Amino acid sequence: MECKKEDNLQGCICTYSCDKKGVCCDCIQYHLGMKQLPGCCFPPEVEKTYDRSFNAFARAWNL
Repeated sequence: MECKKEDNLQGCICTYSCDKKGVCCDCIQYHLGMKQLPGCCFPPEVEKTYDRSFNAFARAWNL
């Protein structure tokens, strides 16, 4: 499967700069391995806090 990095970058709201930006499969694997979610799972105002925890996700979406 070919990575659609350029297409992914257009929809990526993550404000953190890293080598995984736009490479969603690497980003998701990285964050799940750290028991986190990627920035794209959060509303923009929460994403900017860099708190990628599952608890932050639940709070952000009132779960």
